[in-house]
Amino acid sequence: MLPISEKTIRTSFVNASRKETGDLTLPADFETLDWDALDYLGWRDPKIGRRAYAVVPTLEGELVGILFRQAEASPRSRAQCSWCQDVKLPNDVVFYSAKRSGKAGRNGNTVGTLVCQDFQCSRNVRKTPPLAYEGYDVEAARLRRIEDLQLRAASFAAEV
Repeated sequence: MLPISEKTIRTSFVNASRKETGDLTLPADFETLDWDALDYLGWRDPKIGRRAYAVVPTLEGELVGILFRQAEASPRSRAQCSWCQDVKLPNDVVFYSAKRSGKAGRNGNTVGTLVCQDFQCSRNVRKTPPLAYEGYDVEAARLRRIEDLQLRAASFAAEV
């Protein structure tokens, strides 16, 4: 992901009001982020409980900012992240909902997904996968996981 400015982040949101984007708190480590290791920028708001944000590059290269709300209930069993689909997650997965943009969102329509609670998907897909069989190309599998994450995140952003 290419580095982005605070102004670009605030103007990228498609499902948030000006007040909501003005109230958002950037990640604490924003100035030191390793942009090369990110497929999207996602973080939880430390000041507003159950609120999270993601800025996702689309397949066309545009940025789509999404305001999420975390569901109050947790999944009863260990859930799999819909974005990174890591089967050996070192973190929790929660259900996030997002208002749709435009008239649909003003009418109360939402879309939801199961995502790593603190948006660690980029880190999860970059881990070397286990050797499936002799001759298995683990680097190609890792690159495919990164591409799949980018595609799934962009597809979700398009639904919003």
